[in-house]
Amino acid sequence: MLTADQMRAWDDAAIRDRGIPQRVLMETAGRGVAAVVQRLYPHGRVAAAAGSGNNGGDAMVALRVLASWGREVVAVQAGSSPPDAALLHGWMVDVRPADDAADAFRGAGVILDGVLGTGSTGAPRGASAGVIGAMNAAGLPIVALDGPSGIDLTTGAAAGIAVRAEVTVTFGAPKRGLLLFPGREHAGRILAAEIGFHPADAGSDTARLITPAWARAHLPAVSPGAHKGTLGLVSVVAGRSGMAGAAVLCGWGALRAGAGKVRVSSDAENRAIVQTALPEALFADRSAGGAAEALADSQAVVAGAGMGTSGEDLAFLRAVVGHGDSPLLLDADAVTLLARNPGLRDAIHRPLLLTPHPGEMARLLSIDTKGVVADPFAAAEQAAERFRCAVLLKGAGVSLVAQAGQPTLVNVAGHAGVATGGMGDVLGGVAGALMAAGAPPREAAALALFYAGRAAQIAGRGRGLLPRDVAEALPFAMMDDGSADGEPLLPGIVLDLHAAY
Repeated sequence: MLTADQMRAWDDAAIRDRGIPQRVLMETAGRGVAAVVQRLYPHGRVAAAAGSGNNGGDAMVALRVLASWGREVVAVQAGSSPPDAALLHGWMVDVRPADDAADAFRGAGVILDGVLGTGSTGAPRGASAGVIGAMNAAGLPIVALDGPSGIDLTTGAAAGIAVRAEVTVTFGAPKRGLLLFPGREHAGRILAAEIGFHPADAGSDTARLITPAWARAHLPAVSPGAHKGTLGLVSVVAGRSGMAGAAVLCGWGALRAGAGKVRVSSDAENRAIVQTALPEALFADRSAGGAAEALADSQAVVAGAGMGTSGEDLAFLRAVVGHGDSPLLLDADAVTLLARNPGLRDAIHRPLLLTPHPGEMARLLSIDTKGVVADPFAAAEQAAERFRCAVLLKGAGVSLVAQAGQPTLVNVAGHAGVATGGMGDVLGGVAGALMAAGAPPREAAALALFYAGRAAQIAGRGRGLLPRDVAEALPFAMMDDGSADGEPLLPGIVLDLHAAY
């Protein structure tokens, strides 16, 4: 995953240092788009809005290739200068002025958006804005080249009018702005096409997608001779009086993710609810003397879901973090307590994972929530540096995992149905089980995001999805080898992300 600046640097290095002519990249990109159009939209005239930059050139190459395959094509000049006629290799393509955009698009089968390129920022102006408006008003499927025009491909922001694409064919690698809202909404289905770039230089890929292949490679293996002792004990510190549900959901997540044993440490009033809902789990009265010390035999501790933020809760959390050396996950109320008492970090001498949502992240960094949502990458990376640990930032358009010195891992599995209270509690339990099985905090967090998202898809529900549905589908998600996704759409398509729910 690249920012717009990183993509430009990669493109420049390919031309300057690797001897790949810009025309070759443009030809390959245009042919890739033509192949996608022919596969997904095989009927009707193909119209393209071509700007003055390289994206306009890509669009003209695509039209030329499609014309050679027998398709009827038309282009609209969407920039200050007409498209380069040399790209047509003698093929005749009708190029209309921007004022004729609505007429050119009328009756077409599909429109190609080649108006603005990777480096475009700010609101579209002049002819570009008018042509984008005509594209959106046409009511036809739009295929965006590299990214929807009007979307900042680093931040995902739309400063003004922006194309609403059904499909985006992005070149080389997906851009960050395609995965951040509102860019994700405008991009539709995202196809990353390989067009001949060299491998990205070390350090240039500061963010990476959590793919099925990555998840399979990092999921801790289960030995044929495994038993409950070798699969790890997860201690869940959650649920003050009246908040038993948070403890139950976290415990469900841990058990369904394969924990050998789960112990729930909660308020005594919650015992009946927890042990009825989770008969497989042990229960520990949080108010009993020595309760924190008893957690020291755990292979992972997950603390915070519905635990409370009072002085008494802080004292108990201090006792929890001070005993044992197994990995520790702080979520929800525990994150809030850490934000109010940052010195608590110095008392933690064990691997640490924080799992805040944007509001909790804002408290950790003493900034506004809007700032977190506007740049979740910067927020997560800053928190990882400040608190010297792995950080899973939930739900800021995308969910991601940051750790100092490592590429940020970005999750795209799942859908908007997970926007329901309690999903984070299940997620914390899943990450806890994976840490207990031996995964380091960063990898455990990324795996939890991926498999919980995959479980949400497998559960087969949309708006009615419940946290318990995700927990129940987790075993199926973790057995899934990805074969159900089918073959790639076309050779050269290295990533296929379907539209956000």
